[in-house]
Amino acid sequence: MKVKKIPMRKCIGCMESFPKKELCRIVKTKENEIFFDTTGKLNGRGTYICKKTECFEKAIKSKRLSKSLEAEIPEEIYESIKLEIAKNE
Repeated sequence: MKVKKIPMRKCIGCMESFPKKELCRIVKTKENEIFFDTTGKLNGRGTYICKKTECFEKAIKSKRLSKSLEAEIPEEIYESIKLEIAKNE
């Protein structure tokens, strides 16, 4: 029987690994645009964060999101992540 491998990614807030589909993805495209990727399929450099308020706040305070994408994250992206987290709590 073939075992399906679950893709894992590390949360930028707590630095723990989770299945990719359980995390929020933020993407920087080749054109240096930043998107909140709800599909997990946009092309570009991505970073992931848990759907937990504590992880989000930790990532903001430490500026890990900005550092991992080497870009400033627009406020509307932060708002989109907050809404996604609120849906899951």
